[in-house]
Amino acid sequence: MKFGWIAGAALFAAGFTQAADFKAESPEFADGKVKQAQFANVFGCSGENISPAISWSDAPKGTKSFVVTIYDKDAPSGSGFWHWVVVDIPADVTSLAAGVGSDASKLPKGARMVNNDATQAGFLGSCPPAGETHEYRIAVKALKVDKLQVPDNATGALTGFVSNMSKLAEASVVAKGGR
Repeated sequence: MKFGWIAGAALFAAGFTQAADFKAESPEFADGKVKQAQFANVFGCSGENISPAISWSDAPKGTKSFVVTIYDKDAPSGSGFWHWVVVDIPADVTSLAAGVGSDASKLPKGARMVNNDATQAGFLGSCPPAGETHEYRIAVKALKVDKLQVPDNATGALTGFVSNMSKLAEASVVAKGGR
């Protein structure tokens, strides 16, 4: 009995360690601040609305696909704001280039964008109210399924709910942006 418990704990720890190695990076978020290019060019903001480059490494064994999201927890909606949601990214892909959020044809084969909170399948840059600073979180989830069963018009919240049921690990990068 004691050996079984120890063996189980060791297997759990090995899986936890592997998931802990999973990392995400973005040069546009590297200094902890959202760059002007990633700000929206609507709602009174004058950014370039360019989705940031995102890369990830050391995904856990058994990863079959990835989901990438950008979320503003501080948006004055009462529930935050999903700026970008990309699903069905193949397991052999380890990055998204800057700017792909405005053109689905530039995504890796098989990947697709579902609606952001502005009901558009694509990237919408940050644009906090004047005088406010918000926290933006890029999350990369490694999943144990090839395809996420969500429609193209799914919300970020629904995508998060469904992807969490198949999540092996999650890596994130956070930056703040204000105006």
